Amino acid sequence: MTALHRSLTLLATAQALLLTNGVTLVAINALAGYALAPDKRLATLPVVGYVLGSAASTLPASLFMRRHGRRAGFMLGACCGMLGGAIGALAIFRQDFWLLCGATFCSGIYHAFGQYFRFAAAEVVPTEWKSRAISLTLAGGIVGGFIGPAVGKLTRDLLAPQYVASYASLIGFALASLAIAASLRFPPAAAEEQHGVGRPLAEIARQPVFIVAVLAAAIGYGVMNLLMNATPLAMDFCGLGFGDTALVLQWHVIGMFAPSFLTGHLISRFGITSILLAGAALMAGCIVIALAGVTLLHFWWSLLLLGIGWNFLFVGGTTLLTEAYTPAEKARTQGLNDFLMFFVMGASSFGSGLLVTSAGWSVLNQVALPFVALTALASATLWLRRRGRRGETQDP
Repeated sequence: MTALHRSLTLLATAQALLLTNGVTLVAINALAGYALAPDKRLATLPVVGYVLGSAASTLPASLFMRRHGRRAGFMLGACCGMLGGAIGALAIFRQDFWLLCGATFCSGIYHAFGQYFRFAAAEVVPTEWKSRAISLTLAGGIVGGFIGPAVGKLTRDLLAPQYVASYASLIGFALASLAIAASLRFPPAAAEEQHGVGRPLAEIARQPVFIVAVLAAAIGYGVMNLLMNATPLAMDFCGLGFGDTALVLQWHVIGMFAPSFLTGHLISRFGITSILLAGAALMAGCIVIALAGVTLLHFWWSLLLLGIGWNFLFVGGTTLLTEAYTPAEKARTQGLNDFLMFFVMGASSFGSGLLVTSAGWSVLNQVALPFVALTALASATLWLRRRGRRGETQDP
Protein backbone atom coordinates (compact mmCIF):
# COMPACT_ATOMS: atom_id res chain seq x y z
CA MET A 1 0.00 0.00 0.00
CA THR A 2 1.40 3.41 -0.98
CA ALA A 3 1.70 6.22 1.56
CA LEU A 4 -1.15 8.05 -0.20
CA HIS A 5 -3.49 5.05 -0.05
CA ARG A 6 -2.53 4.42 3.57
CA SER A 7 -3.32 8.01 4.55
CA LEU A 8 -6.71 7.97 2.79
CA THR A 9 -7.61 4.59 4.34
CA LEU A 10 -6.75 5.81 7.84
CA LEU A 11 -8.63 9.08 7.31
CA ALA A 12 -11.68 7.17 6.06
CA THR A 13 -11.48 4.89 9.11
CA ALA A 14 -11.24 7.89 11.42
CA GLN A 15 -14.26 9.38 9.61
CA ALA A 16 -16.15 6.12 10.21
CA LEU A 17 -15.45 6.29 13.94
CA LEU A 18 -16.39 9.98 14.07
CA LEU A 19 -19.72 9.30 12.39
CA THR A 20 -20.43 6.25 14.52
CA ASN A 21 -20.03 8.54 17.50
CA GLY A 22 -22.16 11.25 15.91
CA VAL A 23 -24.99 9.01 14.69
CA THR A 24 -25.23 7.28 18.07
CA LEU A 25 -25.68 10.73 19.59
CA VAL A 26 -28.33 11.61 16.99
CA ALA A 27 -30.25 8.46 17.87
CA ILE A 28 -30.31 9.16 21.62
CA ASN A 29 -29.68 12.87 22.31
CA ALA A 30 -33.17 14.22 21.63
CA LEU A 31 -34.85 11.30 23.41
CA ALA A 32 -32.53 11.51 26.43
CA GLY A 33 -32.99 15.27 26.47
CA TYR A 34 -36.77 14.88 26.31
CA ALA A 35 -36.65 12.49 29.28
CA LEU A 36 -34.51 14.81 31.42
CA ALA A 37 -35.53 18.31 30.28
CA PRO A 38 -37.29 20.48 32.88
CA ASP A 39 -39.25 21.95 29.94
CA LYS A 40 -39.99 19.53 27.10
CA ARG A 41 -39.48 22.30 24.55
CA LEU A 42 -35.78 22.14 25.49
CA ALA A 43 -35.55 18.48 24.45
CA THR A 44 -33.03 19.12 21.68
CA LEU A 45 -30.82 21.39 23.80
CA PRO A 46 -28.23 18.57 24.19
CA VAL A 47 -28.11 18.55 20.38
CA VAL A 48 -27.57 22.31 20.46
CA GLY A 49 -24.74 21.78 22.95
CA TYR A 50 -23.10 19.40 20.49
CA VAL A 51 -23.33 21.93 17.68
CA LEU A 52 -22.20 24.84 19.88
CA GLY A 53 -19.16 22.82 20.93
CA SER A 54 -18.36 22.36 17.27
CA ALA A 55 -18.98 26.01 16.39
CA ALA A 56 -16.94 27.39 19.29
CA SER A 57 -13.92 25.20 18.58
CA THR A 58 -13.80 24.96 14.79
CA LEU A 59 -11.64 28.06 14.21
CA PRO A 60 -9.36 27.37 17.21
CA ALA A 61 -9.04 23.79 15.94
CA SER A 62 -7.92 25.01 12.52
CA LEU A 63 -5.41 27.43 14.00
CA PHE A 64 -4.14 24.75 16.44
CA MET A 65 -3.48 22.40 13.52
CA ARG A 66 -1.78 25.16 11.56
CA ARG A 67 0.67 25.51 14.45
CA HIS A 68 0.99 21.92 15.67
CA GLY A 69 -0.07 19.85 12.66
CA ARG A 70 -3.07 17.73 11.67
CA ARG A 71 -1.96 14.68 13.67
CA ALA A 72 -1.78 16.54 17.00
CA GLY A 73 -5.14 18.17 16.32
CA PHE A 74 -6.90 14.90 15.54
CA MET A 75 -5.46 13.33 18.70
CA LEU A 76 -6.65 16.25 20.84
CA GLY A 77 -10.10 16.02 19.26
CA ALA A 78 -10.34 12.30 20.06
CA CYS A 79 -9.47 13.02 23.70
CA CYS A 80 -12.36 15.49 23.83
CA GLY A 81 -14.62 12.77 22.42
CA MET A 82 -13.62 10.42 25.22
CA LEU A 83 -14.31 13.15 27.78
CA GLY A 84 -17.73 13.84 26.26
CA GLY A 85 -18.74 10.18 26.46
CA ALA A 86 -17.62 9.91 30.10
CA ILE A 87 -19.45 13.09 31.17
CA GLY A 88 -22.54 12.01 29.22
CA ALA A 89 -22.68 8.67 31.06
CA LEU A 90 -22.28 10.52 34.37
CA ALA A 91 -25.04 12.97 33.43
CA ILE A 92 -27.47 10.15 32.66
CA PHE A 93 -26.52 8.33 35.87
CA ARG A 94 -27.17 11.50 37.89
CA GLN A 95 -30.23 12.46 35.76
CA ASP A 96 -28.68 15.89 35.23
CA PHE A 97 -30.00 17.62 32.09
CA TRP A 98 -27.52 20.52 32.16
CA LEU A 99 -24.54 18.23 32.69
CA LEU A 100 -25.73 16.29 29.65
CA CYS A 101 -25.60 19.52 27.63
CA GLY A 102 -22.01 20.02 28.84
CA ALA A 103 -21.15 16.48 27.76
CA THR A 104 -22.45 17.04 24.26
CA PHE A 105 -20.49 20.30 24.10
CA CYS A 106 -17.28 18.25 24.64
CA SER A 107 -18.40 15.74 21.99
CA GLY A 108 -18.93 18.71 19.66
CA ILE A 109 -15.27 19.67 20.03
CA TYR A 110 -14.33 16.17 18.84
CA HIS A 111 -16.65 16.67 15.88
CA ALA A 112 -15.06 20.04 15.05
CA PHE A 113 -11.57 18.55 14.85
CA GLY A 114 -12.92 15.59 12.89
CA GLN A 115 -14.45 17.87 10.26
CA TYR A 116 -10.90 18.54 9.05
CA PHE A 117 -10.44 14.91 7.96
CA ARG A 118 -11.89 15.94 4.59
CA PHE A 119 -9.47 18.85 4.17
CA ALA A 120 -6.55 16.66 5.27
CA ALA A 121 -7.48 14.19 2.52
CA ALA A 122 -7.43 16.98 -0.09
CA GLU A 123 -3.94 17.99 1.06
CA VAL A 124 -2.26 14.60 0.55
CA VAL A 125 -3.31 14.11 -3.10
CA PRO A 126 -2.59 15.94 -6.39
CA THR A 127 -4.94 18.84 -7.24
CA GLU A 128 -6.93 16.86 -9.82
CA TRP A 129 -7.77 14.24 -7.16
CA LYS A 130 -9.11 16.64 -4.52
CA SER A 131 -12.83 16.01 -5.04
CA ARG A 132 -12.31 12.23 -5.13
CA ALA A 133 -10.12 12.23 -2.01
CA ILE A 134 -12.70 14.30 -0.13
CA SER A 135 -15.60 12.08 -1.19
CA LEU A 136 -13.75 8.80 -0.54
CA THR A 137 -12.78 9.95 2.95
CA LEU A 138 -16.38 10.93 3.69
CA ALA A 139 -17.44 7.51 2.39
CA GLY A 140 -16.01 6.08 5.59
CA GLY A 141 -19.03 7.57 7.29
CA ILE A 142 -21.23 4.86 5.80
CA VAL A 143 -19.91 2.57 8.54
CA GLY A 144 -21.42 4.97 11.05
CA GLY A 145 -24.75 4.54 9.28
CA PHE A 146 -24.79 0.86 10.15
CA ILE A 147 -23.07 0.87 13.53
CA GLY A 148 -24.40 4.09 15.11
CA PRO A 149 -28.14 3.27 15.13
CA ALA A 150 -27.36 -0.34 16.10
CA VAL A 151 -25.27 0.85 19.05
CA GLY A 152 -28.07 3.18 20.14
CA LYS A 153 -30.59 0.34 19.93
CA LEU A 154 -28.42 -2.27 21.70
CA THR A 155 -27.15 -0.03 24.49
CA ARG A 156 -30.34 1.97 25.14
CA ASP A 157 -31.55 -0.37 27.90
CA LEU A 158 -28.34 -2.30 28.52
CA LEU A 159 -27.75 -0.63 31.89
CA ALA A 160 -29.91 1.42 34.21
CA PRO A 161 -30.73 4.23 33.97
CA GLN A 162 -31.71 4.21 30.31
CA TYR A 163 -29.05 5.56 27.88
CA VAL A 164 -26.15 5.43 30.36
CA ALA A 165 -24.49 2.59 28.40
CA SER A 166 -25.07 4.45 25.12
CA TYR A 167 -23.04 7.45 26.25
CA ALA A 168 -20.38 5.22 27.82
CA SER A 169 -19.93 3.40 24.49
CA LEU A 170 -18.78 6.68 22.90
CA ILE A 171 -15.57 6.49 24.92
CA GLY A 172 -14.53 3.37 23.02
CA PHE A 173 -15.11 4.92 19.59
CA ALA A 174 -13.09 8.00 20.49
CA LEU A 175 -10.31 5.84 21.93
CA ALA A 176 -10.06 3.93 18.65
CA SER A 177 -9.99 7.26 16.81
CA LEU A 178 -7.11 8.37 19.05
CA ALA A 179 -5.13 5.27 18.03
CA ILE A 180 -5.81 5.97 14.34
CA ALA A 181 -4.79 9.63 14.69
CA ALA A 182 -1.53 8.64 16.40
CA SER A 183 -0.56 6.57 13.34
CA LEU A 184 -1.30 9.27 10.76
CA ARG A 185 1.59 10.93 8.92
CA PHE A 186 1.37 14.13 6.90
CA PRO A 187 3.95 15.98 4.81
CA PRO A 188 5.43 19.00 6.62
CA ALA A 189 3.55 22.23 6.07
CA ALA A 190 5.02 24.66 3.57
CA ALA A 191 6.66 27.83 4.90
CA GLU A 192 3.97 29.96 3.22
CA GLU A 193 1.22 28.01 5.00
CA GLN A 194 2.83 28.42 8.43
CA HIS A 195 4.16 31.96 8.18
CA GLY A 196 2.41 33.60 5.22
CA VAL A 197 -0.06 36.44 5.76
CA GLY A 198 -2.48 36.28 2.82
CA ARG A 199 -5.45 38.50 2.12
CA PRO A 200 -7.78 39.89 4.79
CA LEU A 201 -10.51 37.43 5.71
CA ALA A 202 -13.21 39.90 4.64
CA GLU A 203 -11.74 39.99 1.13
CA ILE A 204 -11.67 36.20 0.93
CA ALA A 205 -15.29 36.00 2.16
CA ARG A 206 -16.50 38.36 -0.61
CA GLN A 207 -15.53 35.94 -3.36
CA PRO A 208 -18.51 34.29 -5.12
CA VAL A 209 -16.88 30.86 -4.78
CA PHE A 210 -16.59 31.33 -1.00
CA ILE A 211 -20.18 32.56 -0.66
CA VAL A 212 -21.63 29.65 -2.61
CA ALA A 213 -19.36 27.12 -0.89
CA VAL A 214 -20.48 28.35 2.55
CA LEU A 215 -24.15 28.43 1.57
CA ALA A 216 -23.95 24.87 0.25
CA ALA A 217 -22.24 23.54 3.36
CA ALA A 218 -24.11 25.67 5.94
CA ILE A 219 -27.63 25.38 4.54
CA GLY A 220 -27.09 21.77 3.49
CA TYR A 221 -25.96 20.90 7.00
CA GLY A 222 -28.51 23.20 8.65
CA VAL A 223 -31.52 21.75 6.83
CA MET A 224 -30.24 18.21 7.29
CA ASN A 225 -29.72 18.89 11.00
CA LEU A 226 -33.13 20.53 11.37
CA LEU A 227 -34.98 17.53 9.96
CA MET A 228 -32.70 14.71 11.17
CA ASN A 229 -32.65 15.78 14.83
CA ALA A 230 -36.43 16.15 14.88
CA THR A 231 -37.01 12.74 13.29
CA PRO A 232 -36.73 10.60 16.47
CA LEU A 233 -39.24 12.85 18.25
CA ALA A 234 -41.55 13.12 15.22
CA MET A 235 -41.61 9.33 14.74
CA ASP A 236 -42.23 8.81 18.44
CA PHE A 237 -45.13 11.29 18.34
CA CYS A 238 -46.52 9.36 15.34
CA GLY A 239 -46.50 6.08 17.29
CA LEU A 240 -43.50 4.52 15.52
CA GLY A 241 -41.07 2.53 17.68
CA PHE A 242 -37.38 3.10 18.39
CA GLY A 243 -36.51 0.19 16.06
CA ASP A 244 -38.25 2.04 13.20
CA THR A 245 -36.37 5.21 14.12
CA ALA A 246 -33.04 3.35 14.12
CA LEU A 247 -33.84 1.91 10.67
CA VAL A 248 -34.70 5.34 9.23
CA LEU A 249 -31.57 6.93 10.69
CA GLN A 250 -29.44 4.06 9.42
CA TRP A 251 -30.61 4.56 5.85
CA HIS A 252 -30.34 8.32 6.22
CA VAL A 253 -26.66 8.02 7.10
CA ILE A 254 -26.15 5.52 4.28
CA GLY A 255 -27.68 8.15 2.00
CA MET A 256 -25.27 10.72 3.43
CA PHE A 257 -22.11 8.73 2.76
CA ALA A 258 -22.69 5.91 0.23
CA PRO A 259 -22.83 8.41 -2.69
CA SER A 260 -19.30 9.50 -1.73
CA PHE A 261 -17.93 6.59 -3.75
CA LEU A 262 -19.29 8.40 -6.84
CA THR A 263 -19.63 12.09 -5.93
CA GLY A 264 -16.01 12.94 -6.73
CA HIS A 265 -16.35 11.33 -10.18
CA LEU A 266 -19.64 13.16 -10.77
CA ILE A 267 -18.03 16.49 -9.90
CA SER A 268 -15.16 15.78 -12.30
CA ARG A 269 -17.60 14.94 -15.09
CA PHE A 270 -20.45 17.42 -14.62
CA GLY A 271 -18.87 20.24 -12.59
CA ILE A 272 -19.27 21.41 -9.01
CA THR A 273 -22.23 23.73 -9.56
CA SER A 274 -24.27 21.02 -11.32
CA ILE A 275 -23.80 18.73 -8.32
CA LEU A 276 -24.82 21.54 -5.95
CA LEU A 277 -28.02 22.06 -7.95
CA ALA A 278 -28.73 18.33 -7.84
CA GLY A 279 -28.22 18.36 -4.07
CA ALA A 280 -30.72 21.19 -3.62
CA ALA A 281 -33.24 19.36 -5.83
CA LEU A 282 -32.90 16.18 -3.75
CA MET A 283 -33.48 18.13 -0.54
CA ALA A 284 -36.59 19.69 -2.06
CA GLY A 285 -37.79 16.17 -2.93
CA CYS A 286 -37.21 15.13 0.67
CA ILE A 287 -39.45 17.93 1.93
CA VAL A 288 -42.22 17.10 -0.57
CA ILE A 289 -42.29 13.47 0.62
CA ALA A 290 -42.22 14.51 4.28
CA LEU A 291 -45.24 16.76 3.70
CA ALA A 292 -47.12 13.94 1.94
CA GLY A 293 -47.48 11.68 5.01
CA VAL A 294 -46.08 10.34 8.28
CA THR A 295 -45.89 6.59 7.71
CA LEU A 296 -42.65 4.67 8.14
CA LEU A 297 -42.20 4.67 4.36
CA HIS A 298 -42.57 8.45 4.16
CA PHE A 299 -39.95 8.96 6.86
CA TRP A 300 -37.64 6.41 5.20
CA TRP A 301 -37.74 7.98 1.72
CA SER A 302 -37.59 11.52 3.05
CA LEU A 303 -34.52 10.92 5.22
CA LEU A 304 -32.79 8.89 2.48
CA LEU A 305 -33.15 11.75 -0.04
CA LEU A 306 -32.12 14.23 2.67
CA GLY A 307 -28.88 12.27 3.15
CA ILE A 308 -28.04 12.13 -0.55
CA GLY A 309 -28.82 15.82 -1.01
CA TRP A 310 -26.57 16.67 1.93
CA ASN A 311 -23.75 14.62 0.40
CA PHE A 312 -23.88 16.49 -2.91
CA LEU A 313 -24.01 19.88 -1.18
CA PHE A 314 -21.31 19.10 1.37
CA VAL A 315 -18.80 17.43 -0.95
CA GLY A 316 -19.46 20.00 -3.67
CA GLY A 317 -19.18 22.90 -1.22
CA THR A 318 -15.96 21.54 0.31
CA THR A 319 -14.40 21.09 -3.12
CA LEU A 320 -15.48 24.57 -4.17
CA LEU A 321 -14.00 26.07 -1.02
CA THR A 322 -10.52 24.83 -1.93
CA GLU A 323 -10.62 27.30 -4.85
CA ALA A 324 -11.10 30.26 -2.49
CA TYR A 325 -7.75 30.38 -0.65
CA THR A 326 -3.98 30.24 -0.96
CA PRO A 327 -1.86 28.06 1.40
CA ALA A 328 -1.31 31.04 3.72
CA GLU A 329 -5.07 31.61 3.91
CA LYS A 330 -6.08 27.97 4.34
CA ALA A 331 -6.46 27.73 8.12
CA ARG A 332 -8.48 30.94 8.50
CA THR A 333 -10.70 30.25 5.49
CA GLN A 334 -11.45 26.67 6.47
CA GLY A 335 -12.08 27.78 10.04
CA LEU A 336 -14.49 30.54 8.99
CA ASN A 337 -16.34 28.16 6.66
CA ASP A 338 -16.86 25.58 9.39
CA PHE A 339 -17.71 28.22 12.01
CA LEU A 340 -20.50 29.59 9.80
CA MET A 341 -21.65 26.05 9.07
CA PHE A 342 -21.86 25.15 12.76
CA PHE A 343 -23.50 28.48 13.61
CA VAL A 344 -26.34 27.61 11.22
CA MET A 345 -26.44 24.09 12.62
CA GLY A 346 -26.77 25.49 16.15
CA ALA A 347 -29.74 27.61 15.16
CA SER A 348 -31.37 24.70 13.32
CA SER A 349 -30.78 22.32 16.25
CA PHE A 350 -32.45 24.67 18.70
CA GLY A 351 -35.28 25.43 16.30
CA SER A 352 -35.74 21.74 15.58
CA GLY A 353 -36.93 20.91 19.08
CA LEU A 354 -39.08 24.00 19.41
CA LEU A 355 -40.81 23.53 16.07
CA VAL A 356 -41.46 19.79 16.21
CA THR A 357 -42.84 19.92 19.77
CA SER A 358 -44.93 23.07 19.33
CA ALA A 359 -45.84 23.27 15.62
CA GLY A 360 -45.35 19.76 14.29
CA TRP A 361 -43.40 17.87 11.61
CA SER A 362 -45.15 19.48 8.63
CA VAL A 363 -44.40 23.05 9.72
CA LEU A 364 -40.78 22.07 10.37
CA ASN A 365 -40.43 20.95 6.75
CA GLN A 366 -42.16 24.05 5.41
CA VAL A 367 -39.65 26.23 7.28
CA ALA A 368 -36.77 24.38 5.58
CA LEU A 369 -37.99 24.91 2.01
CA PRO A 370 -36.99 28.59 1.48
CA PHE A 371 -33.42 27.84 2.61
CA VAL A 372 -33.14 25.03 0.08
CA ALA A 373 -34.43 27.43 -2.60
CA LEU A 374 -31.76 29.99 -1.62
CA THR A 375 -29.02 27.38 -2.05
CA ALA A 376 -30.36 26.43 -5.46
CA LEU A 377 -30.49 30.10 -6.53
CA ALA A 378 -26.91 30.78 -5.41
CA SER A 379 -25.62 27.65 -7.14
CA ALA A 380 -27.48 28.50 -10.35
CA THR A 381 -26.06 32.04 -10.31
CA LEU A 382 -22.50 30.72 -10.00
CA TRP A 383 -23.19 28.15 -12.75
CA LEU A 384 -24.35 30.93 -15.11
CA ARG A 385 -21.38 33.11 -14.15
CA ARG A 386 -18.90 30.32 -14.93
CA ARG A 387 -20.66 29.39 -18.14
CA GLY A 388 -20.52 33.01 -19.25
CA ARG A 389 -16.79 33.15 -18.57
CA ARG A 390 -16.19 29.98 -20.59
CA GLY A 391 -18.18 31.48 -23.45
CA GLU A 392 -16.10 34.68 -23.34
CA THR A 393 -12.91 32.62 -23.39
CA GLN A 394 -14.04 30.68 -26.45
CA ASP A 395 -15.10 33.78 -28.42
CA PRO A 396 -12.68 34.71 -31.21
